[in-house]
Amino acid sequence: MHHLRRVLTLFVVLFLLPVATHAAWWQLQPLAADWRRADWSSARLLPAAATVPEATIHVFAARVGRWRGIFAHHSWVVVKEAGASAYTRFDVVGWGNPVRINHREADGRWFGNVPELVTEVKGDAAEALIPRIRAAVQSYAYSTSGSYSAWPGPNSNSFVQHVLAEIPELAHALPPTAIGKDWRDDGLFLGMAPSHTGVQISLFGVAGITLAWVEGVEVNLLGLVTGFDIRQPALKLPGWGRVGV
Repeated sequence: MHHLRRVLTLFVVLFLLPVATHAAWWQLQPLAADWRRADWSSARLLPAAATVPEATIHVFAARVGRWRGIFAHHSWVVVKEAGASAYTRFDVVGWGNPVRINHREADGRWFGNVPELVTEVKGDAAEALIPRIRAAVQSYAYSTSGSYSAWPGPNSNSFVQHVLAEIPELAHALPPTAIGKDWRDDGLFLGMAPSHTGVQISLFGVAGITLAWVEGVEVNLLGLVTGFDIRQPALKLPGWGRVGV
C-alpha cells in the first residue's frame, strides 16, 4: 500500500500536475474558435527562398488547435535545394491522402500558433541530406487514405519521427509534446532510439522509456512524456514540453 501511494504521488506530480497547470494557462490564450477562423499565414520565420542561394533543411513544430493544444504539437519538414526559388514542405494531416506537399506555407502558423524551430541544416550538409529526406518521405508506410490515427499514431509526428530516424545526422529530437512520435506498429519494441544515440522500449507508443544522448531521458505514458534533456539541459513536462535552454 505504501509503495502504491508513492507511485500515485509520482504520477500526479510528473504527469497530472504539469498538464493541469498548462491547461489553465492555455485557456487564457487567444485561441481560434475553429480551423476556418484560424490564421494559417506565414509566421515570417524564413526569408524568401529566392534570396537564399544555399540548400536548407528546417524542421518545425507548432501547437495544434483548440483544447488539443494543451497536450500536443504538429510537426513538419521543409527543404530547399541550392538555387531553388521555393521551399518544399512535407507533413501529414488527418484527412484525405495523409502525406501532403506544400499543404500550407513553409513557415505557416498552425491553427494560429506560431511554429518553433526544431532544427535546421544549411549549405553543403543540407544539399547532401535532402535526397535522403525525399526518399524517407516516399518510404513512409502510412501514406494511404484512412491510415492516419491522431492517437497513439501513426500521425503527423510519427511521420516526422520516421524522417528523423532515417536521417540521424539531423541529430535533434521532436518536442516531448509531439504526441505520436513514439508510436510503433510492431507492438513491444526494444531497440535503438530514433537518433541512433541510445535505446528505446515502447508498447505501441502508448507507454515506454527512451534513454539516448539526443532524446535525453523520456518516460512515456499514454503519449504524455516526462523526463529531462542532458545534451541541452531542460526538463520535459507533459503539456508544457521543454522547459530550459
